[in-house]
Amino acid sequence: MNYQKLDASLAMALNEVQDPEKRNLTVFIHTKLDVNTDAVTVFLENLGIIGVTGGKNIYTATLSQNAISLLSEQSWVQHLKLSHKFRLLNK
Repeated sequence: MNYQKLDASLAMALNEVQDPEKRNLTVFIHTKLDVNTDAVTVFLENLGIIGVTGGKNIYTATLSQNAISLLSEQSWVQHLKLSHKFRLLNK
């Protein structure tokens, strides 16, 4: 795993994972380039990421620890960021 591509909150969340195959971490995937090559598209779709099209460089997906590890090793991935759940202040 390339920890340099992970934000601090994602790195901390990975330390608490019990099952590395369970998809329980929602992340933003920031790519360095337009994901329009067939190989990159197939790679992302095999991880369960839907809506992979040209013209986008940020994707959202719920992934397992193992999938995040695979993504962090890809040269076309700029960084991975954990999605945070927000709560309403005024209910």
